[in-house]
Amino acid sequence: MRKRVVVTGLGVVSAVGKTIPEFWNSLIEGKDGVQEITVFDASSYRTRLACEVAGLDPMVHFSKKQARRLSRCDQFGLVAFREAWQSARLDHDRIDKERAGIILGAGSGGILSVEKYFRDFYRGTGRPSPSLLISYSLATTTDLIAIESGLKGPRTTTATVCSSSSVSIGVACDMIQAGLADVMVTGGSDSLCEVSFGGFNSLKLIDPESCKPFDRRRQGLMIGEGAGILILEELGHALRRNARIRGEFLGYGVCADAYHLTAPEPNGEGVERVIRAALDHAGVSPDEVDTINAHGTATPFNDIAETRGMKRVFGERAKEIPISGIKSMIGHCLGSAGGIEAVATVLTLENGTIPPTIHYEVPDPLCDLNYTPNQSMKKEVRVAISNSFAFGGNNACLVFGKFEKKDSRGPGFEGSRRIYLNP
Repeated sequence: MRKRVVVTGLGVVSAVGKTIPEFWNSLIEGKDGVQEITVFDASSYRTRLACEVAGLDPMVHFSKKQARRLSRCDQFGLVAFREAWQSARLDHDRIDKERAGIILGAGSGGILSVEKYFRDFYRGTGRPSPSLLISYSLATTTDLIAIESGLKGPRTTTATVCSSSSVSIGVACDMIQAGLADVMVTGGSDSLCEVSFGGFNSLKLIDPESCKPFDRRRQGLMIGEGAGILILEELGHALRRNARIRGEFLGYGVCADAYHLTAPEPNGEGVERVIRAALDHAGVSPDEVDTINAHGTATPFNDIAETRGMKRVFGERAKEIPISGIKSMIGHCLGSAGGIEAVATVLTLENGTIPPTIHYEVPDPLCDLNYTPNQSMKKEVRVAISNSFAFGGNNACLVFGKFEKKDSRGPGFEGSRRIYLNP
């Protein structure tokens, strides 16, 4: 019998909000997080715009020494972790720390700090600080959270580019269902850096104006940054401590396109397979899905492939399902995208409101689904999925559900989901 896994804590840092309430209000109001980049000189690029996190004062959250040593990515991750842990109302002194672990997704990580180190080195402006190199490892944010929290259970960092955080959430669930942990900190953190920004510019994948997912005028993505952290917990553990349950993590899917290093498989075959795998793992039928958080990068081919894949899964009903493309507001946060969007998906379940896809004005005949254009909508949501697709065809899909202690769907289900004879 498979253990049930619930969400008891959420934390976020993003261009449109540095706390859960601010983030959620910005999403449902359709706030655009785009601004001119300040963390490095972007004057030589096609665009100087990104969804940069503004106004996060390290001195408010960290000591002077910590603020100097921590990379931007590490700061985001620690701030989001603290909010998630506090919202879960977990007591450091009362949990079994050997049964509480951390699995985060990573992207560019602390490369911004490494870039500063080498700029200082080659300019000869004095001895560059070695602390700028500490965050070179993609695992640094995971390690720092472990040190701060004292959690000694399963710990690792996943790196599947833009699906890293989504994969980390799935693997964190596996740790609980395998009986290796009762509590898992998961999600991801990432920050802007010139290497990734320059790379996407060279591929001509950045829109110089605004991010317009599924719109016919779309020219590419808008790079973002931030962190999204979830606390996953085994249901019995959560109930014994009377935790506030924000939602249930029902299942996930991971697959590969095996097609191209950057381009998606054009017919949406990989998209279809990963969504079907996630629904099967969750014990959910396509007819039960109430909303979709789309990957929605606003790159010309990705949006078409995702639309085709969703049609292959949901058939004619695909046109009835409200779809959110929140990268239109928060940008594409790369290694942390799946974590931030998972947070948004849980909030959608919790609040019964579908965030909009902003900047959607000109329909594309090849992207002809309901993308919730420009205005949020109220809707009861019992099951929601969140898509993440990455370079190299690294696909992931997460399934979340509204928590219910019991379900009347008959034999084959335990609690709100089906019984799996092979855990």
